[in-house]
Amino acid sequence: MYMSYELSAEDALFNRIVIIGLGLIGASIALAAKKRKLCYEVIGLNRKSSSLMSAKKTGVIDRAIENLSEISLNLNENDLILICVPTLEFESVLKECRRLLRDCVTITDVCSVKGYTVDTARAVFGFEPFQYVPGHPIAGSEKSGLVAAAPELFANHLVILTPTLRTGEKNLERVKRLWEGFGAFVCYMDTSRHDEILASTSHLPHMLAYSLVATLASRADYQDIFRFAAGGFKDFTRIAASDPIMWRDIALTNRRAIVNALDHSLTDLHVLRNAIESCDSNTLMEVFTRAQGARKYLSGINPHMFKNRSNSDDAKDSEEIKYVIKPGGHCRAELRIPGDKSISHRSLMFGALAEGLTSVTGFLEGEDTLATLQAFRDMGVVVEGPSEGRLLIHGVGLNGLRKPTKPLYLGNSGTSMRLLSGLLVGQDFDVEMVGDISLSRRPMNRIAIPLKRMGAIIETLDGGLPPVKIRGGRKLNSIEYQMPIASAQVKSSILFASLYVNGESSISEPAPTRDHTERMLKGFGCDVRTGNSEIIIRGGTHFMGKCVEIPSDISSAAFFMVAAAITPGSSVLLKNIGVNPTRVGVVNILRMMGADIEFSHTYNQGEEPVADIQVKYSPLVGIDIPKGQVALAIDEFPVIFVAAACASGATRLSGATELRVKESDRIKAMSDGLTLLGIEVIPAADGLTVIGGVIGGGEVDSLGDHRIAMAFSIAALRATSEICILNCNNVATSFPTFVQLARQVGLDVVVESQ
Repeated sequence: MYMSYELSAEDALFNRIVIIGLGLIGASIALAAKKRKLCYEVIGLNRKSSSLMSAKKTGVIDRAIENLSEISLNLNENDLILICVPTLEFESVLKECRRLLRDCVTITDVCSVKGYTVDTARAVFGFEPFQYVPGHPIAGSEKSGLVAAAPELFANHLVILTPTLRTGEKNLERVKRLWEGFGAFVCYMDTSRHDEILASTSHLPHMLAYSLVATLASRADYQDIFRFAAGGFKDFTRIAASDPIMWRDIALTNRRAIVNALDHSLTDLHVLRNAIESCDSNTLMEVFTRAQGARKYLSGINPHMFKNRSNSDDAKDSEEIKYVIKPGGHCRAELRIPGDKSISHRSLMFGALAEGLTSVTGFLEGEDTLATLQAFRDMGVVVEGPSEGRLLIHGVGLNGLRKPTKPLYLGNSGTSMRLLSGLLVGQDFDVEMVGDISLSRRPMNRIAIPLKRMGAIIETLDGGLPPVKIRGGRKLNSIEYQMPIASAQVKSSILFASLYVNGESSISEPAPTRDHTERMLKGFGCDVRTGNSEIIIRGGTHFMGKCVEIPSDISSAAFFMVAAAITPGSSVLLKNIGVNPTRVGVVNILRMMGADIEFSHTYNQGEEPVADIQVKYSPLVGIDIPKGQVALAIDEFPVIFVAAACASGATRLSGATELRVKESDRIKAMSDGLTLLGIEVIPAADGLTVIGGVIGGGEVDSLGDHRIAMAFSIAALRATSEICILNCNNVATSFPTFVQLARQVGLDVVVESQ
C-alpha cells in the first residue's frame, strides 16, 4: 500500500489530475503527484479494469473512473488531463477529450512521437487546440506496468515539451510547473526536431537491440549464446525487454525518421564491416576513437544544462551556475595546476598536421581544448584519449584533413576559432566554424583581414562576428604583415596559413606576445626564424610527429599566486609551471608590487622552460604597470586587479584596449565588480586605476567570463563578508579543477544553480 497524503485544494498546483492509462509512466506520475503534493486529487482511468482497481486499492490513485464522462462536467481550468496510453491509442482518447471536455481544461501527454500527436490533435479538433501541450518525459524502464511504478522516476531527468504556435501560454506554464514539481528538467523543442533526435537516440537503439536479440534467438544454439553472454551484451540488449506494443506503435508513427536513422546506421555498419574484413586499422581507430570521445562527452552531460531551454543554439550552453564564497582562507598548500591551455591547443594542431604519431602528456582536458580535439576528429584525424592528460594523435599531414559533415562547433574557444582559421584557409574544402553565445560576439576581423590579404576567402557576419565561413581550394600568397595590435592569436593564425604558402612570409609584432607557436614550429622541424620582433617562416615544410610534454598553465597558476600574495600567513608551492618569458608578465608585475615569489628547479621541458613557483604573503603596494608588460600578462589582469585592490595606494594600467574584446569587456567587468565590493576604481578606455582598500561582500556578475569569475573568487580571501559570483559556467573552459584547488587553499566555495 502506498501512503496517503493530505492537501488542501488551495495549496495545490492542480485541483485534479486525471491520468488516462496506468502503465509504468502513468502510475509513476500518479505517485509523484501525490508524494510531492501537486494536486488535491489523483483520478485514474484505465482500459484494464483489473489494473484500475489495483491502482485504487494500493493507493496509487485516489479515485478510479471507468469513463471520462463521469467527471468531465466538473473539470475546469484548475484540472489537468494527462494521456499516458500507447501511441496508437492516443487518437481515440483525444476524441473523447474533444467530445467531453471544456476548452479551459489543460491536456498533455507522454507519447514519444510528437509529430504524430500534434497532427492527430489538429485532425481531431479541426485546428491546433491551445489547451493541448505536447510532452515527452525522457525517463522509463525496461520493466512495465503498475508494479514497476516509482514516484522518483522523473527526478533529474529531462522532459521535452513541443508546443505549437497556438499552445496557450498559461497551459504551457502549468504543464512545465508540473514536471518541474516532479524534479524533472524541462526544455522546449520543435516537434519535427524532437522526432528526428529521438529516432536516433532512443528509437534506433531499441530497434537495433530488438533486431539483435531476435536474430540470435532464432539460431539453433541460442541457449549457449545467451548462457555465455558477457555483461556488455546484457547492458546493450536490456532495452529489448521493453513493452513490444509501445515500440510497435513508435515504429509505425515515427517510421520516416526511424528509417532514415536506420539507413545511416546501416551505411556506417557497412563501413565498419569492410574495415574489419580488409584489416583497415586506420578506419577502425577513427571509428572507435570518435565513438569513445562522443561517449565521454555524453557521460558528462548534466540534465541541468537543458533546463528551460529551447531548441536553439542557446541550448548548447548549460544552465547558469553561481559561486557563493564565504570570506577567508588559509592559502597554504602545494598545488598541481592543469596543463597549459595555449600549448594544449597547439599540440593538437601540430600533431594533426604532422606525419606519423604525436604523443602528448599534460594535455588540459577543459572544454576549450576538447572543442579543438573534436574539430580535428570531425575532420578525420584519429586521436586516442585523452586519458589522464595523455593523447596519441595520428597525424594526417598538411593536406590530409577531410571536409567535416557539419559546421565545426568550437564552444567558447576564441583560440580554436582564430588559430583554426589560419590552418583551414590552406585546405581544399569549404568549412564553417560556429561557437556559443559568448564566442559569437567576439571579433574575427583581426584574423580575417591578414588572411584575406594572403588570398583566402573568409565570410563573417557584420562587424566580423562568427560564424566564420572559409572557402577552400585557394592558392595562398606570402605576406609581410605589420601587426596593428599585439595578439598571439593573430600571429599564430598567420603562421599556420603560411605553412601552405610557397615561399617566405614575415610578421612583425608591436610588442612581444606568447611565442608557443614559434617554439612548436621549430620543435616540429619547420623553417622559422625569430628576432627583432619579427618572425620569418617558409611554407611547404612537411614535418613528423614527436613527443610533446605540456607544462602547467601559468595563467591558471596566476590566481593562486595572487591568492598567496594577498593572504597573511600564506605559502603556496605551484609545481611544474611553464615560465616562458613571453608569459611571465604576471610574475614581473606582482614582484614590482612587492610580492614574495621565488622560482626553483628551473629546466627546459621540450621547447618550454618550466619551474616550481613558491609564493608567500608580503604587503603589496600600488604601481604604474609598465606598458612593456601588458601583452605579457594580458590574460592575467583580472586577478592582478584583485591584487591591486589589496595593495596600498593606486595601481594604474594603460595600453590594454585588448581587454575590452576578450570573453567580456574585462575592464568594465572588473571595474563594476570591484566598485560593488567597495573598492575605488577609475576606468579608462585602455585600462583602469585601482585604489587599494577593504574588499566587502556582495553579488557580482562575471558576465560568463571564466577569468572574471575566478578573480572574484580569489577576492573572497580578503573580503569582509560573503561574495556571490554569477554566471560561472565557463570556468570549466580553461580551468576545470579550479573549485577543487580553491577549496584546498581554504576557500569555502559553494556551487549553486542561479
